[in-house]
Amino acid sequence: MGFLDALFGKEKKVEVPPFYDIVCPFCFQKFNPEDVVFRASHSKEDDEEFCLQEDETLNKYRDRFDLAPLPDMEAVIDPDKIPFEYKRYVDGVLVEIVDKYGIPTRRRLCPKCHNELPLTAGKVPGNIISIVGASQVGKSVYMTTLIHTLQNFTANNFDAACLPISVDVSRRFRELYEDPIYGDGELLTSTRKTTKQEPLMFQFKFKNDQKPPVTLVFFDIAGEGMVEKEYMDIFAAHIKNSSGILFLVDPLQMRTIRNKISIKRQDDLGDFTARYDEPREVIISMFENFIGNEEKGKTNIPTAVVITKSDMLKTLSGEDYIKENSNIFNNVIHEKYFNINEFENINGEVRRFVEKVDRAFVDAMEVYFSNTAYFAVSALGSNPIEQKIQSTVSPVRVDEPFLWLLYQLKYIEGRRI
Repeated sequence: MGFLDALFGKEKKVEVPPFYDIVCPFCFQKFNPEDVVFRASHSKEDDEEFCLQEDETLNKYRDRFDLAPLPDMEAVIDPDKIPFEYKRYVDGVLVEIVDKYGIPTRRRLCPKCHNELPLTAGKVPGNIISIVGASQVGKSVYMTTLIHTLQNFTANNFDAACLPISVDVSRRFRELYEDPIYGDGELLTSTRKTTKQEPLMFQFKFKNDQKPPVTLVFFDIAGEGMVEKEYMDIFAAHIKNSSGILFLVDPLQMRTIRNKISIKRQDDLGDFTARYDEPREVIISMFENFIGNEEKGKTNIPTAVVITKSDMLKTLSGEDYIKENSNIFNNVIHEKYFNINEFENINGEVRRFVEKVDRAFVDAMEVYFSNTAYFAVSALGSNPIEQKIQSTVSPVRVDEPFLWLLYQLKYIEGRRI
């Protein structure tokens, strides 16, 4: 049958397992879908087991992020105590139980932190895409234009849709990220270490139902915390359970570029030296946090090194760097397939550029990361002045690193075009 399918060009079916391990998008612990617990959908004041009560596990999680404890809540139910006939499974995943009062609940919780899980948890792959980088590299802005581009352009090019996982995620993304940039023309304020960032979860769902969808979890980490071990231990545990990493590097982090680049803004160029951490320091922090515990002290998580603010590179003079007519300044549309020829050209050009301006960074990447690629993007298309975007937001190549990750994870095919 396999030979005949190949002969007549039938599309090969993707085997879908009965369930997927869940990676909690809040505490990032991995567990089997059978291990979930449930929040009761009602309370009984005369029943000590079902009365409103403090959820110590959830409040302990919140305390780690300096959040106020929540008031008393409905009871947590262990499904192991529920007879099988009072459990409901969908697509091989436990999604509902009926309690001793005959009242059902579908509020599944992470057994580790007691945050409520998304409806799709366990039914589809939960791939965490981490966006990392030092302070001031523009992670929040890049994440915003990336998601906007995926929703409005890229998904359609791959016969898919990119949708927020819930109404709450849709509202938060629109109000806190999309509207300020695309509506008001203002830059986002830097993510602060003291601000707990709820993950933004989206589902990249293909119109061909033979392809399993992928759940994307974007977690906006404070840049200044990326070089502090204590912060990484608490806030960035998700990186080691990531399926892919977008490692953002601002050209101004590189000392050679800071000394040469000309920026049309009122800031004194000398201010940048104090404001920017070296990208190698982020690598060292990740090594201390988890890479050092991996086999041979190396991670095989696909990692896209993304040079941000590529529009700034046009101001560099001399052919030792990137030429003004370089293709990195032009948008390229990947449609139905990941364009391998285009990728190899960009990867080679950007890598050579980084080797010239910060060879030590490339060496560190090769030592600690086994699967890397290099990209250059511009989230806005132009350099803002005094926190104001000066023209229409016109992202350049923002989706290319993400598509490479999907290609590495075998969600999309690549072709030489």
